[in-house]
Amino acid sequence: MFLLKLFNINTKCNHNGVSPALDRGYCPDCGKLIKNDWYITRCACCGLKLKTMVKHDKIQPQYNYCSNCGSSEYIIEKLPKINFIDINFAVLIKSELETIKKASTIQCWQEKTFEQPKLLVQYR
Repeated sequence: MFLLKLFNINTKCNHNGVSPALDRGYCPDCGKLIKNDWYITRCACCGLKLKTMVKHDKIQPQYNYCSNCGSSEYIIEKLPKINFIDINFAVLIKSELETIKKASTIQCWQEKTFEQPKLLVQYR
């Protein structure tokens, strides 16, 4: 990894310039719109918060079993906003959003006269 950074071979942007405090923002390195999503895992049996990690692009708890009840089942919960209490248990996923370029339309109106109105051209 150090050699990839040293020779700048890694072409994929990690979006490290986007603040985790924002819901969305533009990456200063690549210019793409990035959405920050926070996820937390809970035990399906007792509801205890479990430490979360991302392994092979899959969200899962750090340990295979719950320390409270011993269950191996878990629930992935998406948080709308991160709370300072949940920061030790949550994981941040940065996803790229598609930016839609809107076509701007210019419309013109002409005052009503007794003459035949001329057609106005629309520019897009």
